[in-house]
Amino acid sequence: MIFTATELKDAYILDLEQRTDHRGFFARYFCAQEFEAHGLKPVVAQCNLSYNYKKGTLRGMHYQLQPAAETKLVRCTKGAIYDVIIDMRPDSPTFLQHIGVELTAENRRALYVPEMFAHGYQALTDDAEVIYQVGEFYTPGYERGLRYDDPFFNIQWPVEVTEISEKDLNWPLLSMMRVGESEVVSASV
Repeated sequence: MIFTATELKDAYILDLEQRTDHRGFFARYFCAQEFEAHGLKPVVAQCNLSYNYKKGTLRGMHYQLQPAAETKLVRCTKGAIYDVIIDMRPDSPTFLQHIGVELTAENRRALYVPEMFAHGYQALTDDAEVIYQVGEFYTPGYERGLRYDDPFFNIQWPVEVTEISEKDLNWPLLSMMRVGESEVVSASV
């Protein structure tokens, strides 16, 4: 695997190191030892599959608080998505910064999402399928979210939002929420 650090502390883009011959190619897309060597959490508690009927479908922005904070390894296996992460760790040098990465079935790229990062994505094609390995069990009492269209972040989604859940549509704006258990964030951050 080829690990490329992003501008957000502890978040990585992973590309396959393909071994190609006349049959096609072989590549490792997860290895606990390689994750540990890069300081990443290699635990997989759940594997999730998400299928999106329509281009423009948006899911996110989700994260979980400690002690149920999740890591994620996200890969698009059919179609294409625009994947966005936001650093929600108050003590991080990249606190409240975000990046977006295009993940497609063709580029076979993955995004490693550290604990306490809000995560969401938008389907760029009809029939987009996403698989992600998660490092902690889904724990509803620790779940938090951010509005996908929060003006504080000004995320530039590539296409018009065509589908979104009521839950995702109604997450609070950053200026109205607590980031951690005792940390309050204001719009002036």
